[in-house]
Amino acid sequence: MVNRGLKWKNSCIIASIIAVWVISSFIGGFLIYKNANDGLEYPIIPRPLHVITNSGFFEVTSEFFISVDNSSEKLKETGDYLAEKLRYSMGREIEIKTIPTTFLNGTLQLELNLSEDKLGNEGYNLVINESIILITAQNPKGVFYGIQTLLQLFPPSIGKLNGLIKEDKILLPCLQIRDQPRFSYRGMHLDVARHFFPVSFIKKYLDLLALYKYNTFHWHLTDDQGWRVEIKNYSKLTEIGAYRMEGHGNIYGGYYTQDEIRDILEYAEKRYITIIPEIEMPGHCMAVLAAYPELSCTGGPYSVPTKWGIYEDVYCAGNDEVFEFLETVLLEVIELFPSKYIHIGGDECPKARWELCPKCQARIMNESLQNESELQSYFISQISTFLQAHNRSIIGWNEIIEGGLAENATVMAWNSWDAAIAAVRLNHTVIMTPTEHCYFDYYQGDPLTEPKAIGGYIPLSKVYSFEPIPAELNSEEAKYILGAQGNLWTEYIETPDHIEYMCVPRMSALAEVLWTEQSLKSWNHFKIRLFEHFRLLDSLEVNYSRSSLFYL
Repeated sequence: MVNRGLKWKNSCIIASIIAVWVISSFIGGFLIYKNANDGLEYPIIPRPLHVITNSGFFEVTSEFFISVDNSSEKLKETGDYLAEKLRYSMGREIEIKTIPTTFLNGTLQLELNLSEDKLGNEGYNLVINESIILITAQNPKGVFYGIQTLLQLFPPSIGKLNGLIKEDKILLPCLQIRDQPRFSYRGMHLDVARHFFPVSFIKKYLDLLALYKYNTFHWHLTDDQGWRVEIKNYSKLTEIGAYRMEGHGNIYGGYYTQDEIRDILEYAEKRYITIIPEIEMPGHCMAVLAAYPELSCTGGPYSVPTKWGIYEDVYCAGNDEVFEFLETVLLEVIELFPSKYIHIGGDECPKARWELCPKCQARIMNESLQNESELQSYFISQISTFLQAHNRSIIGWNEIIEGGLAENATVMAWNSWDAAIAAVRLNHTVIMTPTEHCYFDYYQGDPLTEPKAIGGYIPLSKVYSFEPIPAELNSEEAKYILGAQGNLWTEYIETPDHIEYMCVPRMSALAEVLWTEQSLKSWNHFKIRLFEHFRLLDSLEVNYSRSSLFYL
């Protein structure tokens, strides 16, 4: 068997060798790029909407402090976030002063300004001149995104403890940026069911999302191979469903306690990231059936699977106890997660057990359903109605459109553009996450030199070329496309380092797809900015793919 770790090292060696080619091939374009005076010389990802560069620099000296508009407690919290970032890298405390709006030379000022309404809730205005740095926005969320842009203008060593230059001052270029996102939903997904990852890494993942101005973390918490969220009313979900017996008698697993989830939610909130939990149904539930076999059509017994794939045993759609169970689980999920949406999966649900189950067939007859596809629609509609009664809405993979789409459901289109178009024309909102652009568990380079992946091939350029709005939609229909999401399934991804390698920099390319206006996107400019941006990722100790720029 080929040593995958060796392959991974080889890929880094190859990347180092071809770095010489990068420098030589980019240098001509880079000189033009630096002289364009359009702001593109700064390695800001995603690219801002408007950049005006000016002469001169702002000097960050030992007297530097942060001034926060005292009209907003959330803004003060955002100022604390920035101060912590700078304290960590500069090795000293950064004072925060909460004062009425005024201009103070030598400071960084964070302000709310309702006149910035044209930039929306997430837009911001960043001004750097020789006297002050000023970030204004209509909403604290916009100020936070302005901070992410500002941090990318600091020296790349900002990610290291005491990592900034050891001199009396840091120079930041004078410029003006007005910026806002193209799409309202900018998401990244992570599957923790197939392989489990610690709280510390979930927080690092959230920090990466914040860096690239993502606003949604889709947390895939349950699947056949593991249940990862503590549910107090059903303790066997974690006692049994969170663990599986692997080769040589090894037990693998883990779960997040409700206190750990609250801690992660608080961390995400400070970064203006909404966490959407996914509780899979009616399929992908073998971990549940191992703990509670009476919720199946056959009664089991079952064990938590160790192999990947699609299993025929699913929730019994004719059993009222199933809905009682799911409603109790969802009540605890709702109490934990404040998000508007709850993701209920709905994908890859075989119907074989339902076809032979007397209870399921009785449900089809009693509800005047035509077939098992309509039975799945009935199942999803029951859950949707329950969640709506608790002021929540469902998201489901595009299979939920089969047999009829539940009222107010949002469709996450992964393997069918046609399903996305059909959902839009039924006046349902859609989040695009097609496999050919957004599945970061696919290979991004030569499989002979890359770490193990599930298959497929999505190089960085393919991600960057993604256009989330289907060409078949007119301008009014296009408004139903909320945005898009990158997915990372972890069947073959066992470590945090491997996650980072698969996601970064593909995550940065998708961020620019979702934030930056389509007319401003340029693959060549992106590559140049990314090459500079790698130094920041080095500082942040992110295990990114160095070879990703060289596969087309």
